Amino acid sequence: MEERKIGLVLEGGGMRGVYTGGVLEKFMENGLYFPYVIGVSAGAGNAVSYLTRQVGRNRRVTVNLAAHPDYLGLRSLLKTGSIFGMDFIFERIPNELDPLDYDALFAAQETFVMVTTDPVTGSPVYFGDEEWRKGREAFSAVIKASSSLPFVSRPVAVNGRPLFDGGIADPIPLKKALDDGCDRAVVVLTKHETYRIKPFKQRRLARWMYRRYPKLVEALERREQVYNDSMALVRRLEKEGRVFLVQPSELLPVGRIEKNVAKLEQLYLLGEADAERLLPRLRKWMQT
Repeated sequence: MEERKIGLVLEGGGMRGVYTGGVLEKFMENGLYFPYVIGVSAGAGNAVSYLTRQVGRNRRVTVNLAAHPDYLGLRSLLKTGSIFGMDFIFERIPNELDPLDYDALFAAQETFVMVTTDPVTGSPVYFGDEEWRKGREAFSAVIKASSSLPFVSRPVAVNGRPLFDGGIADPIPLKKALDDGCDRAVVVLTKHETYRIKPFKQRRLARWMYRRYPKLVEALERREQVYNDSMALVRRLEKEGRVFLVQPSELLPVGRIEKNVAKLEQLYLLGEADAERLLPRLRKWMQT
């Protein structure tokens, strides 16, 4: 099979996404790029620095800045309605504190797709090059929407359409990558192999908070099954040789909402180490 048909699929996971940042750092250091990239939430965020070839940036913006009071926490939730400082993360950081190379991003040769969830339909909405490459404003809106978690974030409007985190409706978008023409895929997960998704227990709260969006509530209620089905596809295609899986080799105590810089640094370094260890096997897999 040809390398041009290999996609890169990046799971979300909140602050656990620093693992993906470490993996992509090693990919960049070794000149390993893929023609198709799809990311959910934090996966999309990490993909951006990878697409712009800004080595070291993911570590700076997801680990070093995580302790900033505007990055994450109750202060942001009370001030903005989101536990993550969306404007701080997606506006101030890329435009002021650690500038994103927008020229390189919009000129990137790779196809880049970001995943969101439509609360009206409960279905995933995918934004490809034709949507987010319209300009900074369009890109910023989509990537914010992809990371807007229910309960702790407000929906983000894209073209007047409210959207939430893509991990609700399509947490591991491998099928989308295949539907878009990829024969094989490198899948980067942010959870250890022992992870098991927990049944949704906030039904009453969800039905009250999102009474305007009953389909969103349904999507939240079926997320366990969607995630398990996605993992089953990953495992099946891994056995068939069509998926190369990268995931944390150690179980580290890092939560979705984590501010401990030492813990985040440890998970980031694990991503680097795992990628470095797997590179010879990955290159061989890509050539078969």
